[in-house]
Amino acid sequence: MTIEDLKRLVDSGETRTLELKKSTGELKDGMHSACAFMNADGGVLVFGVTPVSLKLQGQQVTDATRQEIAAALTGFEPPMDIKVEYLDAPGASHGEKLIVMQFDGWVWGKHPCTYHGCAYYKPESTTKIMPQRMYDERLRASFPHKYAWEEQEADGISMEDLSEERIAEAVRLGVSAGRIHATAVGANVEILMGKMNLKTGQGKLKNAAVVLFAKDTSRYPQLMLRLARFSGTDKQTFLDSQRVKGNFFDLLDAGMAFVFKHLNVRGRIVGLQREDKLEIPVEAMREALINAFCHRSYDDTGASVSLAVYDDRVEIENPGRLPNALTVETMLLPHDSYPPNVDIAEVLFKTKYLDNWGSGVERMIAACRDYGIDNPEYQLRPGGIAIVFKRPVAGRTAESHGTQSGTQSGTQSGTQSGTQKKGEEQIEARKKSLAECIAKNDRISSGEIAAELGISVRTVKRMLKSQGYSWSGPAKSGHWEKE
Repeated sequence: MTIEDLKRLVDSGETRTLELKKSTGELKDGMHSACAFMNADGGVLVFGVTPVSLKLQGQQVTDATRQEIAAALTGFEPPMDIKVEYLDAPGASHGEKLIVMQFDGWVWGKHPCTYHGCAYYKPESTTKIMPQRMYDERLRASFPHKYAWEEQEADGISMEDLSEERIAEAVRLGVSAGRIHATAVGANVEILMGKMNLKTGQGKLKNAAVVLFAKDTSRYPQLMLRLARFSGTDKQTFLDSQRVKGNFFDLLDAGMAFVFKHLNVRGRIVGLQREDKLEIPVEAMREALINAFCHRSYDDTGASVSLAVYDDRVEIENPGRLPNALTVETMLLPHDSYPPNVDIAEVLFKTKYLDNWGSGVERMIAACRDYGIDNPEYQLRPGGIAIVFKRPVAGRTAESHGTQSGTQSGTQSGTQSGTQKKGEEQIEARKKSLAECIAKNDRISSGEIAAELGISVRTVKRMLKSQGYSWSGPAKSGHWEKE
């Protein structure tokens, strides 16, 4: 930096990125400001300028001064390589110098800077001690796996608090997909948790195990899914509102059930048969929900995933942030996977709920394209990230129109008949899909059928029983038969 550059910089006075000190007698305060610069947008620290008059008077610089500055600069953690410039003060008669230091700003994923163990930041042009919550968030971002919420010990949770049924379902899916060894079937829960990396180094269950398999999640308020069906295109009128608590699989089942309840079934004749589909692809909705639960931020206990159905769109929002390498635009392009919850993502990959190549979004787009509807879009919102699916024009459902008709006539018969008809169509569509799965592969497992249809294993078992299917032969080599 030249003296002319410095004059232009100082001319407008102190700002969020410029700190002026009369002399190194204020060196300690100057280092606090430097730390704040490195936790904000960067900045310039100058000694030898009167902050009020902005006079570039300089100061005497001796070997002791240089040594004092060098010693002060060792107080930063992590250590910083900071260049110190000594410029001749204008009109100096006794060799007075201006001392200039420039500091780079903080970027997401970089370790927060501290000075002698304390972190500072810059709200506008003042220097303050960084709030603990801000520091913790940045620390976790610098070592995402080490400090991740999912990695922490699940306080007070034991093996008995996990759902053996959910674990067994997950293992069967993983074995069927060839991603879990067959010897895992029937294995001890504690052994399985170790193999799934859901235990800490001290043998305690991680929070990730709670997210995936806990029977009771009441102590974890963030393990909740908010569901709403609104009349029209805003949030003025509710037609349905629910809050569901549970583990990953419980919430996924609830979300898909809500989708089947409130989206229309589209029918068309293919050959001599009728083919029924939801107006938005089941696989796209399911993928979006899985991603929301897997990639959300679990640190904020007051935030939860939400699914909202409007007349013109469906929105799934989760509390979190995009990886640094992605934007809302590039999310829709081929990209690598950057899971913030590595342990949860790994279990979902092994159980075939997730892939590890970042191709889930591509599959959603392909499914929407095959349906002839618009691609989904991502939106950044104050509370997190939302994916929005536009509904076809004909997607204004019977609930909305029935309610309007009922209001005008003084009854709700339009809503009731429309909802009932849609429910019957969805049930028939599920029955047909189930029959097609078994027709293609009469050895398919209940878990594989559930994954194919986007519903729970419990629902599959009920449907199999109601339609007269029973398993014939050994568990691993038998097949389905219909009475």
